[in-house]
Amino acid sequence: MLAITFPDFFLADIFTSMSKVFSDLERSVCRMVNRQVATIAWFEADSICGSHSIAIPLVLVLPYLCRFFQCIRQYKDTKEKSCLLNALKYSTAVPVIFLSALKYHVFPDQWVSFYRPLWLISGVINSLYSFYWDIKRDWDLSILTRIFMFKSPSTWTSLLYGRNWVYYWVLGSNLVLRCTWTYKLSAHLRHNYLTVFAITALEMLRRFQWVFFRVENEWNKMTAKQNFEMSSDMPSESDRLLESSSHTV
Repeated sequence: MLAITFPDFFLADIFTSMSKVFSDLERSVCRMVNRQVATIAWFEADSICGSHSIAIPLVLVLPYLCRFFQCIRQYKDTKEKSCLLNALKYSTAVPVIFLSALKYHVFPDQWVSFYRPLWLISGVINSLYSFYWDIKRDWDLSILTRIFMFKSPSTWTSLLYGRNWVYYWVLGSNLVLRCTWTYKLSAHLRHNYLTVFAITALEMLRRFQWVFFRVENEWNKMTAKQNFEMSSDMPSESDRLLESSSHTV
């Protein structure tokens, strides 16, 4: 079997941000198949394709399961414990998704007294764990030691990354945007289409920031590896970003 390469898990990470898009696509297709377009059933939560549909959480969880099994496969190939920790990160999204869907299948008092607190705890754990992984692993930043230090900075790094406010903005905005799911705590905002659109747009912004620093970090790793090989008089590998399989997910 082929090894998992950088493009494989990079694209799968982007798909996790598009889980809501996939869910909306599934709902749209379902309504067209069942001829619910432009009918009152479009707005009914208990319709075949409404919020009660079990297909919605299944579609939402698919990108996270894909990344989870990628991490497990990566651990099988490399035996690196960080792959298991990364798999754990994606697994924390599963209870958030299914507990949220459970709201439409239990009595209101059960939801408020038992399942909602579990959903909140799961959401906080997932957000904080993901935030930590972003800055510590995916971006290779350390708030205490290396946040403003660079090894062999490029011209672009000097122009952009050398500015302190960029890091303050990225760290702060990433933490805030990781917690945008809290809008669901408000019944008014939860069913407001403009709010849902705005949250989706903000997730696109967060993912763009993540992509920007993630690719830069991967390039730095490859450059450092090549420099080490050259300094050690070892034969240099010709692997490129889109071809290399020696990445930590």
